[in-house]
Amino acid sequence: MVNYPIGIQTFSEIRNNDFLYIDKTKYIYEITHPGKYVFLSRPRRFGKSLLTSTFDSYFRGYKDLFKGLAIEKLEKDWTEYPVLHFDLSDIKKGTVEDFEENVNSSLASMEEEFDIAKTSDSPGTRLKDLVERIYKKTGKQVVLLFDEYDAPLLTVLHNPERLETMRTELQSFYSPIKKLDPYLRFVFITGITKFSQLSIFSQLNNLNNISMLPQYAAICGITREELVDNFQEGIEALGEENDMTPEQVLAQLERTYDGYHFARKGPGVYNPFSLLSSMTNKDFNNYWFSTGTPTFLVNMMRKFHTDLTEIDGSTAMQEDFDAPTENMHNVLPLFYQSGYLTIKGYNPRSGMYTLGYPNEEVKVGLMRILIPFYVQSDPVPASNACWDISEALLDDDIDKALTAARSYFASIPYQENTLKDAPTTEGHFTAMLYVMFSFLNRYVYSQVRNAKGRLDILIKTDTTIYVMELKLDGDLDKALRQIDEKDYTIPYQSDGRKVVKVAINFSTEERTIKEWKIEK
Repeated sequence: MVNYPIGIQTFSEIRNNDFLYIDKTKYIYEITHPGKYVFLSRPRRFGKSLLTSTFDSYFRGYKDLFKGLAIEKLEKDWTEYPVLHFDLSDIKKGTVEDFEENVNSSLASMEEEFDIAKTSDSPGTRLKDLVERIYKKTGKQVVLLFDEYDAPLLTVLHNPERLETMRTELQSFYSPIKKLDPYLRFVFITGITKFSQLSIFSQLNNLNNISMLPQYAAICGITREELVDNFQEGIEALGEENDMTPEQVLAQLERTYDGYHFARKGPGVYNPFSLLSSMTNKDFNNYWFSTGTPTFLVNMMRKFHTDLTEIDGSTAMQEDFDAPTENMHNVLPLFYQSGYLTIKGYNPRSGMYTLGYPNEEVKVGLMRILIPFYVQSDPVPASNACWDISEALLDDDIDKALTAARSYFASIPYQENTLKDAPTTEGHFTAMLYVMFSFLNRYVYSQVRNAKGRLDILIKTDTTIYVMELKLDGDLDKALRQIDEKDYTIPYQSDGRKVVKVAINFSTEERTIKEWKIEK
């Protein structure tokens, strides 16, 4: 039996209790020779805490824990250093008092460990004094590890006043690090989002951000090679439980959990939490998405009046999405850094990146969260309608699917209809239909661009490609002509699947689909 370390983020516990460990220790050696100030951004539950814990064990000199791993052949000295390891993940109240209480509690434990007296009530001053005194007492440089450094900020990201207060508090805490340079061997800072160095690490101008470097693309997450090499028993068990061949299991795992790219080159990775959970429970549920409702995403989408239909497939320069989240002008930085978008392509001539949903788990999970905001406050009727639509699409019956969608939209009570407070625009109706179609189907795209325009909705099933043009109180024949005039079907004519043109007309008065026309 393979022991999968779900929720276990301590390296020593994994190694001492014979849990499966995917060897990432070569990165530990590469980063620390000769690295000193390092920053890494990755989505939640992607292995950041385990990586930080691995640094902890390495610098404490726990050589026995690394037997049989890559670093055993690389490291010759195994020098022991004093380590101060901060975990800020529980500081989520968004108040200075909560931050100071938690950090001071950690500092008190560290002072007790090294038998050093408290010198101040200020976390920043207390940290500075502790490092200096440890160095003086031991004669060794100190290692600083900060896990989930941005947790106190994410809670108040949508509140400018509280964000500024918390940002000032964190800046005060981290500011002594630069002055401590002679006493420090290594500093590692990790979190979900990227806040500007000027606002948080104002003095740390030599902080090396490795988040998008190709050589560290797979430092967190699990590559295809690592999956095949380490999960054979789990793959076989998944197949037996779900009546699937190993090849079918691998294909399903790829569709559901793979697809993350954190650099323009380098391997993609699977979501480690979802993959381990899938192996343990022998199914393909949406594990990562169910562990946290991204309410902050919805708040930011509202703040920036985000067009949902333009997120998947969006293009941007690196500085537009790998950007400080506290002064962003759209949701791309937050969506990318939080793991809801990932790199899908890169054009070296223009320097432009294409971003998209990583996989089925993320896209379907996000659509389920957005149902109350785009369609109906009660998600249960929407779920039932989506099942009807999905079944019809699987049967290649687009007429039946649109009939189900029309009946559902028409049945929404006025007080629960998102349109009662929203502008009745073609874009909003498109977003509603896009959410419904995407609820159970990863292969749904919106605002698909070509040289002549943008296609409203594209759906791909195993046998058919549906090219859809939507109108609001419009003309169906005109919509079909637009599909032809703008060559929307041409890219798919050599695909091998049937290409079906669909014109849909929404009614502002009836607040539902009024009519449609299908041309095969």
